This record gives sequence, structure tokens and C-alpha cells, in this order.
Amino acid sequence: MAARREFDLLPEDSEFLDNYGLHWETISSNGQWVLLHEFLTPDGYNHSKVTVAIRLETGYPQSELDMAYFFPKLSRKDGKAIGRTESNQVIDGKDFQRWSRHRTAQNPWVAGEDHLGTHILLVEDWLEREFEK
Repeated sequence: MAARREFDLLPEDSEFLDNYGLHWETISSNGQWVLLHEFLTPDGYNHSKVTVAIRLETGYPQSELDMAYFFPKLSRKDGKAIGRTESNQVIDGKDFQRWSRHRTAQNPWVAGEDHLGTHILLVEDWLEREFEK
């Protein structure tokens, strides 16, 4: 599958994604999005691999990245609800599930230190911590 590159990323973001090892794309679909395909989820979810979409907000990298969007939609195999995932966003013609997760005062966005890669690592953490509830 040929990767779409509808806009350029910062060099450190492209380098992170290339080293991360997943097929990725940049698309413009009512905003600028990075799509990570075949993203592995921890045991306990209904899908072992998903596509994760991350919106690059205006002003990034000075402005923080926020939330993550999953296709197909994730649910827990044990039937417990995943909070703050009720909203959806059409991205690239698909209905992605929005995970409304935000940085906190204890873990703020630090311009010049944080970037797409640190946000992806945070998304991994959100997926893991879901099962600590």
C-alpha cells in the first residue's frame, strides 16, 4: 500500500514514525491527520490492531497534541465500558472512535520537548491504563 503524504511532518516526527515501524500516512480530511496503521493494542480489547489517527492542531509543535481516534472502534472484551469514548469523528471516510484524553497539570505539554512521538507513547499508556480501572 502506497503511503499518502498530503503534507510534510517535522523531521523529528517523520524520523520517530519511521523508527516506530508502522505504516503511516499524513492526510488532510477536515484538518491535518497522522494515521498509524496496524497499531497494536494490549490484550483485552476487541481488536488486536487498529488504525490510530492523531490530529495535528494549528500551532503544533508549540500547541499540544490532544486525544486519539481509533478505527475500528475499541471495546473491552470483559464488557466494561470505556469512558469518554462516546463521540465519533469521520476521518478519511471512516467513523473513528474519539478517546477524549488530555494532558494534566502533572503531565503538561512542554513545547520543545514534546512532539508526535511523545504523544504516541502517551496513547500507548492510555490503552494500558484502561485496565487498571
